[in-house]
Amino acid sequence: MPRGRDRMILHVDLDAFYASVEQAEDPSLRDAPLIVGGDESSRHGIVLTASYEAKRRGVKTASTLNEARRICPDAVVVPPRFHLYHRYSRAARAIYYEYTDLVEPFGPDEAWLDVTGSAHLFGGDPVGIAREVVRRVGEELGLSLSVGISWNKVFAKFGSDYDKPHGLTVVSRENYRQVVWPAPVRDLIFVGPATARRLERVGITTIGRLAAASEASLSQMLGRTGVMLRDYALGLDDSPVRPFDPERADVDRTAKSIGNGTTLARDVSDEGTARQVVWSLGESVAQRLREVGMLAGSVAVSARDAADLSTRSRQTTLRRATDITGEICHAACDLLLSGWDLERRPVRFIEVRVGSLSERPAWTQLDLWGEERERARMEELDSAIDGLRRRFGNHAVRRGVEISDPKLASLDPKRDHSTHPTSQI
Repeated sequence: MPRGRDRMILHVDLDAFYASVEQAEDPSLRDAPLIVGGDESSRHGIVLTASYEAKRRGVKTASTLNEARRICPDAVVVPPRFHLYHRYSRAARAIYYEYTDLVEPFGPDEAWLDVTGSAHLFGGDPVGIAREVVRRVGEELGLSLSVGISWNKVFAKFGSDYDKPHGLTVVSRENYRQVVWPAPVRDLIFVGPATARRLERVGITTIGRLAAASEASLSQMLGRTGVMLRDYALGLDDSPVRPFDPERADVDRTAKSIGNGTTLARDVSDEGTARQVVWSLGESVAQRLREVGMLAGSVAVSARDAADLSTRSRQTTLRRATDITGEICHAACDLLLSGWDLERRPVRFIEVRVGSLSERPAWTQLDLWGEERERARMEELDSAIDGLRRRFGNHAVRRGVEISDPKLASLDPKRDHSTHPTSQI
């Protein structure tokens, strides 16, 4: 694209989202060291997020509540209210849609906005649009917003992280070498902790060094992911901001399902390996469901015969819609193990997919047998794991079934199957 026609892309990020919502709901919590976390009486309670007042005292996301309390004895701890955060997320996105219909959510607190075609309606200046959005989110919702502006999604995302909270950073063709390249390589989108360590071991410690690395060496080290990351470091990202429908919980108008599949380096011919692969794939699918605030009513599994390469699929309707990892993975395992004789006909490719998507309701009907209490416990566990993985990478927390075979333990479907910084649909 010629320079005179560069895109105008904003990446908006609600600062300390969960904590900020709690402070907006209860003004007495403003300026307090606030922690949103699990049950403080549990030794395993986790900090899901902390206000900047608590962060300045040393409280870190994903630390235990006991650790946080030792660091900040006067912290105020409140339990998470996900239905409330979802409502605020939708309200913020409603504001974004007033400036462009090209809004792509990236989790409940982040989104890309492409204002290239609509900027002329608001003065033609993306900085002016950003300031107006920041003002409205603050005045109408009581939340703080950081914004990055660039000609591509990768650098716009970098910009929103650059000066938090309440920052506004422009990454242009003229300044990106000075702004982006000196930053640690792990600050680039999709460079997780494991990838960062591998790059740092060979001296690629900054984004600039990644940009200067040879394509051949990166390809040898990381495969196509290495080449992709080098392109991102160079600003060579033309992935579009995909339009989403605000009336359907910000899910793509054409999206009917969420799935992930992988081709293994060897045949899968035993139940243990099959379970390991299905759980790894199912984890990423369930996490993506939670990111877009949707529930799945059905689960499907596809597998490709290693001998004749034929593909078969099986599907089941769930008793109730869910985004709980365990429920999705158990259903997927049952489908695969009951539908394929792996010892006689090994498979090489496996895919887990969920469908019949619906919006997560704001309330849940209680029951007399304690089932909902157990499901709430599993939801809280999934939320805590999601928080740890956002901070430390997708391998920060692993289930035993996912590491039973060390040769497959490096499988990371959510990271390795993301070829562009698009929402995980």
